[in-house]
Amino acid sequence: MKIYLFILAALALLSGPSFSQGCEESSEESSDEGPKLIGFIQPQYEYHFTDPTTNTLKFKRARLGVTGSIPYDFHYYVMMELSPFIQESENGDPFLLDAFISYRRYDWAKISVGSFKQPFGLEVSTACSGLHTIERSKVSDQLVSPQRDIGLMFFGGNNETLFKYYVAIMNGSGLGLKDNNSKKDLMGRLTIKPLEWLQIGGSFRNGYPRTNDDDTDRQSWAAEVEISKGNFLVQGEYINDKGAVSDVAGGGCGADPVVMGDERGGYWMQGMYMYNYQWQPVIKFEMFDKDKATDNDEEYITTFGLNYFFNDQTRLQLNYQYKSEKAGEMDNDALLVQLQVKF
Repeated sequence: MKIYLFILAALALLSGPSFSQGCEESSEESSDEGPKLIGFIQPQYEYHFTDPTTNTLKFKRARLGVTGSIPYDFHYYVMMELSPFIQESENGDPFLLDAFISYRRYDWAKISVGSFKQPFGLEVSTACSGLHTIERSKVSDQLVSPQRDIGLMFFGGNNETLFKYYVAIMNGSGLGLKDNNSKKDLMGRLTIKPLEWLQIGGSFRNGYPRTNDDDTDRQSWAAEVEISKGNFLVQGEYINDKGAVSDVAGGGCGADPVVMGDERGGYWMQGMYMYNYQWQPVIKFEMFDKDKATDNDEEYITTFGLNYFFNDQTRLQLNYQYKSEKAGEMDNDALLVQLQVKF
C-alpha cells in the first residue's frame, strides 16, 4: 500500500480540479496548473450510552487524493482512504477508494469510467465532507450498498440547469472486488429544479449483486426532495429495496451490515438553519425497516446536531442520536463529536 501513497505524492508535485462521484464536492472547472492535492481528515469522539457505556477516539475518515485536467477535456480523480477504522480496512492498511477518468467536452454527454460512487440517492451522492450530520442515515448506508463500484457512467447538466441526469453500468460486486458473474447493474438518478429553491428527483437500480447464486437480482428505487430558501435547508428521501443483497459488500462507508429480509425500506428527513455563516443547528429524523414482511421491526433515529464553521475548510460537529426501536427500546443512544479539516 505504500506504493499508492508514493504515487499520490509524486502526482501532487508534478502539476485542476475534477470531481464527479467521489468523496469530495463536484466541480466542472478545469485548470492548467496541473495536479492538485486534495483531501480531508475527520477525527471523532464517540460516547455510546449502552450497558455498559463505551467511548472511543477514532478517525471517521482520513482521505488523501489528487485530481487534475489533461488537455483537452479529460479529467482524473484518485482518492485513498487512510483511516484504519473503516470497515473495508480491517487490517489497518490504506486502500484505493476512488479512481476514475472523465471526459467532459459536452455538457449533456459527459462520461466517467473507473471506480466511483454509485449514482443513487441524494444522501449517498452528497460528498462525505459535505454531510450535515456526522452519520449518514441507516437506510442510506444499508440499502445503497455497495456504495462504490467499478463501472461506466454517462451524465449531464449542473446546478444551474433545469435537470441533471446520471446513468451507470456497474459490476455490482463492490469496492475493490472482482466481478463474479456475467451480469451488470444498471442504475441512474435524475433531479429536476423547477424553481430556484426547489429540487426533486428519483433514483433506480436493477442489479445482480455479488452472491453465491448467479441468478439472484435486486431492484431499488428512491424519491428525494430538497428545499433551499435563504438560510434554511430542508431535505428528505425515501428508499425501497427488494431482492438479493451482496454477501460480500459492507453496509456502506464504514457501516456494519445487518441481516435484512427480501424487501426493506425507509426514509430520512432533515432541516437546518445557517446563522451568521458560522452556526448551523440541525435536526434529522429517520426510519429504517429491515424486513417489510416482519411486524414491529422498524428502527427510528432522531439526531439533534449543531455545526460550527471556523472557516470554509474547518468545522466542528456535535450530534446526539436518540434511537428508538418499535419492538422495544434498547440502551443504544450515542453522542458524537467530530472536527473536520479540508485541504
